[in-house]
Amino acid sequence: MSQPRTSRRAALVEADELEATPPWGRQAWLALLVVGVLVAAVIGSGLLIRHALEPAVPAALANCATSTQIAPHEFIGPQPMCITDKQKFVATITTTQGDIVIQLHPEVAPVTVNNFVVLATHGYFNGLVFWKAEDWVVQGGDPRGDGRGGPGYNLPDEPSGTPWQPGAVGMARVPGGAVNGSQFFIEKASWPGRGPTAVYNRFGTVTSGLEKALALQVTDTITSITIKVS
Repeated sequence: MSQPRTSRRAALVEADELEATPPWGRQAWLALLVVGVLVAAVIGSGLLIRHALEPAVPAALANCATSTQIAPHEFIGPQPMCITDKQKFVATITTTQGDIVIQLHPEVAPVTVNNFVVLATHGYFNGLVFWKAEDWVVQGGDPRGDGRGGPGYNLPDEPSGTPWQPGAVGMARVPGGAVNGSQFFIEKASWPGRGPTAVYNRFGTVTSGLEKALALQVTDTITSITIKVS
């Protein structure tokens, strides 16, 4: 169906009205356009920063998904197994004091190493504080920051027989309770007394940066944890 022709007079009126638009109207549209561009730029840069802060995931861990997450630092149950005890894992914990490099031991604590790897790969520890810093030990991985938090589940005991010594990495546990699912500690000096009387799932050994661990205080945080697989 053909559209009715617009008369010359009507066209001239429309043109006059368009031409008569006050200059400030065009400026307002231009201002809105500039604001829109700036907002888009801010959002874009935010996404880029977020992507840059996300932990790098090795190809060998691409299938390491978490269990169902029900809160920012809480899951419905333990993390699914996605590693083998034949793989070698090195974790680099970047802290406000510097990097601490840890050789993980899946051959003696596979469930604990798997749990640590999955949580680290998905950024669970990023931004968490070291809530305990004593002469012989430093402890972190608690989302509450007071020693009473965790990921919503516990870990099974995994005794290794590996001696406890400076640089040893294990999982915390409440006296008489189960092994915590996320709180880990680094032994800075000899364990007081005769050593541990319970299983603390010794799952790693510091190979570099122990001096950084020695310097950690309760004001320090974990920036990120990266995992390398070979």
